Amino acid sequence: MDIWPIGVFASVDAGLGVKWDVIKELGVPTIQLHAPHPSKRDQANAEALKKQLDEMNVRCTAVFGGFEGESYADIPTVAETIGLVPPATRPSRLAEMFQISDFAKWLGCDTVALHLGFIPHDTKDPHYEPIVAATCKLCDYCKSNGQFLHLETGQETAEGLLEFIAAVGADNLKINFDPANMILYGTGEPIEALRSLSHHVRSVHCKDGTWSKKPGETWGAEVPLGEGDVNMRKYLETLHEIGYTGPLTIEREIPEDPLRQKQEIGAAIELLSQLRSEFWESE
Repeated sequence: MDIWPIGVFASVDAGLGVKWDVIKELGVPTIQLHAPHPSKRDQANAEALKKQLDEMNVRCTAVFGGFEGESYADIPTVAETIGLVPPATRPSRLAEMFQISDFAKWLGCDTVALHLGFIPHDTKDPHYEPIVAATCKLCDYCKSNGQFLHLETGQETAEGLLEFIAAVGADNLKINFDPANMILYGTGEPIEALRSLSHHVRSVHCKDGTWSKKPGETWGAEVPLGEGDVNMRKYLETLHEIGYTGPLTIEREIPEDPLRQKQEIGAAIELLSQLRSEFWESE
């Protein structure tokens, strides 16, 4: 089915996402790829990977950046370590995102994505404009490679993300919407946020979670798809309403328990397949 093809967040070697043999076993038609380690981001490896994906009849729809030194241990650590926000690592990480953009181009993928980090809520904060400037540079580089840059939701409110996109002013800056992240970070009701951000949403994650008792201070909990507070039926209904027809990419990271991860992703594929048929069977 061309509408809402189901996919998974995958990894070659970086430890995040579903492993290669599991992708083949699940038989999904699309993946988002966590960028491999720097030593494997050359053209030869990209072309070999592209050939492998072609043989598996799998399309890579986005390549996600990730960096040494990032940690999701708790929300304060995320603020200190994730993405392009921390000033000390920003120049080297921006250069690394350029490399990831090149790798995605060699792979034949028109989308690069990342967690930018915790952007200051106050647009007059002295740290705000440098983050805008760095994002502008990355958008320009991606554009030179014929690519979009997707920012993943979660660390900002929908309103804050809209302000930031307007400040950057790049027509290739879009959103990878993750409903569970809005809950896990305590930044807003995901369905309401999806509607607010709808004109910028170009890719999505299908992930579920439960609210923390102290939203925004402590983590909520990630749970199997359909068992959390997102309301997957309402989520897909809203994607249908806003006219989103792209991939539904399942993200479920349990690297310490690969068997459970595979089982849960299999169940998520069944759930999404059933819901998809309900929304599109008559169209």
